[in-house]
Amino acid sequence: MANRERNKKILLELVKQPDNSRCADCGAPEPDWASYKLGIFVCLNCSGVHRSLSSHVKSIRLDFWEDKLVEFMKSNGNASAQVYYETAVPPYYYRPQQQDCNVLREQWIRAKYERKEFIGETKYPPLPYTTGFYEGMLWKKGKESTQFLKRKFVLSEREFTLSYYNKEDESKGPKAVISIKDLNATFQPEKIGHPHGLQITYQDGNRTRNLYVYHETSQVRLSFNRFTVICLHQLVPMITRNYLKEGYMEKTGPTQTESFKKRWFILDSQNRKLFYFKGQLDAEELGAIFIGTESKGYSVKECVPTNARGNKWKCGLTVETPERRFVFMCEQEREQREWLEALKKVLSRPMSPQDYTSKRRRTASRGLHETIKAGLSVLESKRQHEEGREDTSCRGA
Repeated sequence: MANRERNKKILLELVKQPDNSRCADCGAPEPDWASYKLGIFVCLNCSGVHRSLSSHVKSIRLDFWEDKLVEFMKSNGNASAQVYYETAVPPYYYRPQQQDCNVLREQWIRAKYERKEFIGETKYPPLPYTTGFYEGMLWKKGKESTQFLKRKFVLSEREFTLSYYNKEDESKGPKAVISIKDLNATFQPEKIGHPHGLQITYQDGNRTRNLYVYHETSQVRLSFNRFTVICLHQLVPMITRNYLKEGYMEKTGPTQTESFKKRWFILDSQNRKLFYFKGQLDAEELGAIFIGTESKGYSVKECVPTNARGNKWKCGLTVETPERRFVFMCEQEREQREWLEALKKVLSRPMSPQDYTSKRRRTASRGLHETIKAGLSVLESKRQHEEGREDTSCRGA
């Protein structure tokens, strides 16, 4: 009969080895589970996917391990599995990270172990990926409503664009034509409320737009792989980045005497911008804050606003820029701490030449917007004044 404690000790020693100390599939540290069919150590989240594939997983701490299974784990491990199952992973293929959603884990694990797409026997990219053109139907959220409607999307290598149509009738042309170089795509199943939800973000002039789409099956994931093949390899990290932090905060105006309003914030660390929207699934941004470096006059810290009114939340933080001081309120200390840490990560990263260009363009756009807004305000005041004079004149007559 197997020695339970001895086998557990052996497994715990095996999982401390450098190659086994991280999940074989997403890289999460200190995996507590193992597939005794594949001989790999995996994290709790990935073990759930393996269990659905009948990969025979067990907890290395809680389950009973027979001697022959422990010997199998000793003779295999993550490194040897990687040599076999990841011989020919295409450079464009997305590998899930620890924080990614299950749809990304499942797509990777199924392709890697179930379909064995990367062992070198399948020619990559497959023929459908190399045509340079792909079209299909996705469910897209309406700009002003919560309803999702079926829309046609087209990817073109020749045009280097993603287009979508409001109706299946193409005679009126696409509703939007998005340059791939201005695009970012992230999987958002929880946010969109569908396991195959995708958020597509792009620049529309100097404003940021969001499209929220999903497919009934994992076709949205397969479409996205085709999408990355169409793109140049150097662009792949730019169009597939995840946002550093998302969530609700309360925001006040420039003088910090205005009432606080709840807004949805997205921190895009690559572009050094903190976007804010009226709601979580809004198509257009209300504004964006460029986050520079401390040497350029930017900072973030905790705060307790003295003139705050209308705020329901009490955990404050401020973002200082050379032009303005922004005040935000978080619901919990944990959220406050996470926002502070995320913003400090961006602050600590040196600025690139592209960052300076982005800041100048954003500043110019904001200046033009404020000038137009001020001009409209003057015109409105003048109109009201003239109407008041006319009204007085009529009463006198």
